[in-house]
Amino acid sequence: MGATRRLKTKRRTRDYDQIRQDLTSRKHLQDFQDTKDAEDLPGLGQHYCVECAKWFETEHNLVAHRKGKNHKRRLRILKEDVHTHKTAEQAVGLGVDNGKRDQTLMDTDEPEA
Repeated sequence: MGATRRLKTKRRTRDYDQIRQDLTSRKHLQDFQDTKDAEDLPGLGQHYCVECAKWFETEHNLVAHRKGKNHKRRLRILKEDVHTHKTAEQAVGLGVDNGKRDQTLMDTDEPEA
């Protein structure tokens, strides 16, 4: 079981929220890339797919990757709205009035007879 866990963490890529920050802020992306030594990266770190957070040996491999299914799936996921705590609460009905009004407001809205 230990070997499986080690392989999963070895191949782990950046999470979607980290990639969204890379796309919005070039400084965030540059800070991440500065933590890697160019000599240790494929292709000396010249060919990088920002959306998938992967380095490639050649420009040809990068272009082929961008045409592939995995890259297109990642793009589709990144275009979706970010899930927040507020949207999760709204999904279960917390913090939303669901068309019901407060009883005190209903009493004041009634016409006097």
